[in-house]
Amino acid sequence: MGDVSDLVRRRLWELGRTPEEASQRSRWVIPAQVVELLARGGSSFISENFARPLARALDVTENRLRRAAGLPQIPDPRSSIETRPDLRVVGQEQ
Repeated sequence: MGDVSDLVRRRLWELGRTPEEASQRSRWVIPAQVVELLARGGSSFISENFARPLARALDVTENRLRRAAGLPQIPDPRSSIETRPDLRVVGQEQ
């Protein structure tokens, strides 16, 4: 369960999102109190039906949340898409 708590806490911090905002992002499926409990390291069972709205609340893929919760992965057609960073090297003018 620590992996899920770490993920929740880290994503709330990265996004600058409160538990209430995460609850709203989940379309109110997950109460703000549950998000706060998870962020504080409280134990809670993550079910198959709970994974998708929690992933939406944290702006992560469902499979990322499933990995953290120890749930089986689901088919995701986006996983076969290869991306490369679009970087541009900018030098200093002398």
